[in-house]
Amino acid sequence: MRSLGIEGAWALEPKVFPDDRGSFHEWYRGEEFREATGYDLRLAQANCSVSRWGVLRGVHFSDLPPGQAKYVTCLRGAVLDVVVDIRVGSPTFGRWEALRLDDAGHHALFLAEGLGHAFMALTDDATVAYLCSTGYAPEREHGVHPLDPELGIAWPEHITPVLSPKDARAPSLAEAREAGLLPSYEACAAHYGQLRAGGND
Repeated sequence: MRSLGIEGAWALEPKVFPDDRGSFHEWYRGEEFREATGYDLRLAQANCSVSRWGVLRGVHFSDLPPGQAKYVTCLRGAVLDVVVDIRVGSPTFGRWEALRLDDAGHHALFLAEGLGHAFMALTDDATVAYLCSTGYAPEREHGVHPLDPELGIAWPEHITPVLSPKDARAPSLAEAREAGLLPSYEACAAHYGQLRAGGND
C-alpha cells in the first residue's frame, strides 16, 4: 500500500494477472494493510453503489467517535475518487488527493476515520464497493459541498456534475467548521493510536 499525501489515506495498486479467461487480482490483503496502517481493518458493513456518468457523491464523513473508515474500489467502469482532510488542526487541513479507480487497474483507496470521501462517475454504471469500519447511522452522517471553491477539487471540467439534493445542500468547508461539524485532528490522532494499541472506542 502506498501512503498518500494526507495522513490516514493509502492507495493499493495490486498486480493484475490476466489470461485468456479474464483476470485475477487481490484487492485487499490483511497483512499488507496492517503493515501500512499499524492495525487491522475492522469490517462492520459492505456497501455497493452504481452511478451513471457524471454523478458526484460526497464529500461525506461521520462523527468521531466512532467515525467510519472506508476501503473503496471500483468493480465496473471508472470513478475519480477523492479523499479530503477535514480534520481541524491537521497540517494538511483542506487538502485533497484524487485517485482514478477503475476496472482495468483495480486500484483501491483506504481512508481512515475523520477523513472526507467523494467520487465522480467517469462512466455509466460505475460500480463502487466499500468496506466500512462502522455501520450506517444517519444521525452521525455529514457532508461538505463537493464544489466548494475553498476546497477547489479538480473535478473533470467536461462533465456536468449530478448531485443528490442532500449533497447540493451541504455546507461549505468553512460553514461546516463554523457549525462544529468537523472532527478535530487531535481526536482522530488519539483514535488511530487506540486502533494501533488494539483498543476500541
